[in-house]
Amino acid sequence: MTERKPARVSFGDWVERQIRQAQQRGGFDNLPGQGKPIPGINEPQHELAWVAGLVRRENLPVSALLPPSLALAKEVEDLPETLRRLTSESAVRKVVEDLNHRIMQAHRLPQAGPPMRVMARDVDQVVAAWRKDRDAR
Repeated sequence: MTERKPARVSFGDWVERQIRQAQQRGGFDNLPGQGKPIPGINEPQHELAWVAGLVRRENLPVSALLPPSLALAKEVEDLPETLRRLTSESAVRKVVEDLNHRIMQAHRLPQAGPPMRVMARDVDQVVAAWRKDRDAR
């Protein structure tokens, strides 16, 4: 842990001193990638390239970046595939009820992005379709 910044020292000078002391102690020696070029440093970057990099590094679903109206529409579109992986009716009901809750919440909030065009799903109809699909397999 570093010491507190002295009252009469500027923040910039204090930070520089901390860095210098760490260098003298060898705190930056043998770091991974030392002496290697930074990947992509000379390539042109789109202003949102860091977002794409974050999504890749953190393995985030792209829907995490969408406004609620589009993210929920995508989730409704993917619902049959999501439900196909479930093995119990209670799990199907839970997923659909959760989706319906988030759809209703999004309708109640001020709109961000495109207008909400998805509506809550009838849980019993979805469960019946899931059963029919499951029996057909």
